[in-house]
Amino acid sequence: MKIKKSWKQKIHEVIYGTHTPAGRLFDIILLAIIVYSVVIVMLESIPSFDEKHHKFLNYSEWVVTILFSIEYILRIISINRPKKYIFSFFGIVDFLSTIPKYLSLFFVGSQYLTAFRILRLLRVFRILKLVRFVGESNNLVRSIHASRTKIFVFVFFIIIISVLLGTVMYIVEGPTHGFTSIPHSVYWTIVTLTTVGYGDISPETPLGQFIATVIMIIGYGVIAVPTGIVSAEYAAGLTNKKNIPPGRTCPDCGTEIMRIDAHYCRECGHRLSDD
Repeated sequence: MKIKKSWKQKIHEVIYGTHTPAGRLFDIILLAIIVYSVVIVMLESIPSFDEKHHKFLNYSEWVVTILFSIEYILRIISINRPKKYIFSFFGIVDFLSTIPKYLSLFFVGSQYLTAFRILRLLRVFRILKLVRFVGESNNLVRSIHASRTKIFVFVFFIIIISVLLGTVMYIVEGPTHGFTSIPHSVYWTIVTLTTVGYGDISPETPLGQFIATVIMIIGYGVIAVPTGIVSAEYAAGLTNKKNIPPGRTCPDCGTEIMRIDAHYCRECGHRLSDD
């Protein structure tokens, strides 16, 4: 016998999950609104355009803010533990990206809070993680998370190499050739190692040029290592693809369900309904 869902369950299903047509449509519409709101914020920063179309931009910003406010409230009331969402990363992003427009009613110079409205762009990552046609982003997130220790060790090793080679370049080249201090030399080493090469500092002595050549060659290897680490984890994750969830979340705390065959939430232990 199929149990009739309450209005809170229906809202939760639409907002937090994409395993239904309504949920997928909601995310697509939300994505369009986010992009539109970011474009508005960018256009407002152009003085000539803002002067000519200020009323339109202001009205558009209010409409978008109200829509985001409604969405924010629905996210809170559709789960049994609203604090879990309110104090989560995306909950804080949602709040900070919505509040600036309301603050403009009470504080002068609130245009400087525009930077917080740009935070709406971060909400795209949540949608990209859930929308079915880009669901593979879950694999990438897991791969990066699984590789975090190896990547940390690698980055720490690069920092050590940069400090050592930067110190050597400071000794070899010296202030007369632009290497005025060890931190400045380390900056040059990092720029060279990452193959960016701004050209604001360059070695003049033959030994310095030889060391620079070695650093640039090492730089090409540096680019490949983290890519290989994440790729290996990503390939390993594909073997467990059956465990990738179809965009479900816990109706009690909003945690993403990691397994299709899960019956209980791994965070709060809430019994999951069978769709």
